[in-house]
Amino acid sequence: MIVNLVRGRDASEALQLLDFTFKSGAPFVKKLIASAVANAKQKKPGVDTDSLFISKAAVDKASNAHLRRWRPRAQGRATQITKGVSHILIELDQR
Repeated sequence: MIVNLVRGRDASEALQLLDFTFKSGAPFVKKLIASAVANAKQKKPGVDTDSLFISKAAVDKASNAHLRRWRPRAQGRATQITKGVSHILIELDQR
């Protein structure tokens, strides 16, 4: 939902929009976009950061990372605790 909100927008506009988005994933996406802008400045020092926009943004499910902890279940059984993990892809391009 958050990635759909920022896809196709200017990078600076997306960062401002994520400041006021009250979703739990917004700080993670904001940090990722800020890192992508910093990487663009580092790779090409002459790039105009105001002309950067989010050309591609995607989130997909990663493999389940299980903790080495167990949760008790019925009849003396136990199951592993699994945490949901996602891959986030952000690509910037110049207009």
